[in-house]
Amino acid sequence: MRKGKKIICRILASALLTAVLGGCAGPAGAGNAGEEGVAEGGVESAGGQESTGGQDIAPGGESQGDGQDEDGYPITLENFGREITISKRPEKVLTLGPNCTELFAALGLEDLVIGRSLVNHSRGPLEEYAQAVESIPQLNYGSATREAILTSGADFIYALDWEISDQGCNLEEAAQYGMTVYVNMAATLEEQYQEILDMGKIFGVEEKAQEFVEDQKSRIQAVQDSLEGREPVEVLVYDSGKDGVFTCSGSNFESLLIGLAGGHNIFDNLSDQQWVTVSFEEVLARNPDVILIHDYDSPSVEEKIAEIKSNPTLAQLDCVKNERFATITLESVLPGNRMAYAVEQMAEDFYKE
Repeated sequence: MRKGKKIICRILASALLTAVLGGCAGPAGAGNAGEEGVAEGGVESAGGQESTGGQDIAPGGESQGDGQDEDGYPITLENFGREITISKRPEKVLTLGPNCTELFAALGLEDLVIGRSLVNHSRGPLEEYAQAVESIPQLNYGSATREAILTSGADFIYALDWEISDQGCNLEEAAQYGMTVYVNMAATLEEQYQEILDMGKIFGVEEKAQEFVEDQKSRIQAVQDSLEGREPVEVLVYDSGKDGVFTCSGSNFESLLIGLAGGHNIFDNLSDQQWVTVSFEEVLARNPDVILIHDYDSPSVEEKIAEIKSNPTLAQLDCVKNERFATITLESVLPGNRMAYAVEQMAEDFYKE
């Protein structure tokens, strides 16, 4: 946390509204703040643009009014059930989520990012983006704290939906501090493609964003073509397991990626929440062919496999007896830049034979 921030920021922050315009629970441990890194800048007074509510609207989309300057600003976009307006190209960005950070690196925008979060939910960036991502300071090792966000000096935030919530800084508080928040919440490929195109428009890299989207589409199609005629593999997603298995539902972006990779999420009929806990007995009844294990800092994949094998109910599964385990890094199945990568990796694991 910055030591030199002014006392008035503490007073103003405590008086701000705490109402939240939505947010979803993330994987186990997502809401725990970790150790903090150093972010540049600071805030001396509250003020700036206001957040607006609205009806349910698709995450992406754009409507521009008259009066744009020669650089194409202001830009008005639809995101997270509200309209946001960008009056000029943002200069200090927070990327709250490893998937959000890596997308900015993929678009060549890493120099604008002054802080990143949820490093604890990452196994590290893809090799081609490693240098760019690792050059960005950590705002927080775990989830971004409210105070770290409000004192960062950022003017734009690209954040996983659970990183902007009542557990930390909410949309209204960020707006009071002059920060425009674009929430990463895609549930379909088209919605995530639109988010990428929106980032291209906001930051003036539209051609690069379009090329990136086209590359994702062609790679995913190549996997689809290679799997034509194959029977789907029944998949259990295993994030963690204590009183049951914490897994992804049918409304989760990961479930979509599993389907594109030739799998079928055995709990795709659950859709009220993105993440759900199901009983060990129900897992046994649905009899998956393979268990897809999330790989992030703790517990390790090896510890999770040991948990599964030592569970008297899960140990009865044929896939456990035959050690049909697949792994995927958690950031790879979040909506972002790794859609094609995740589909390719999972298809390879699902059809090892």
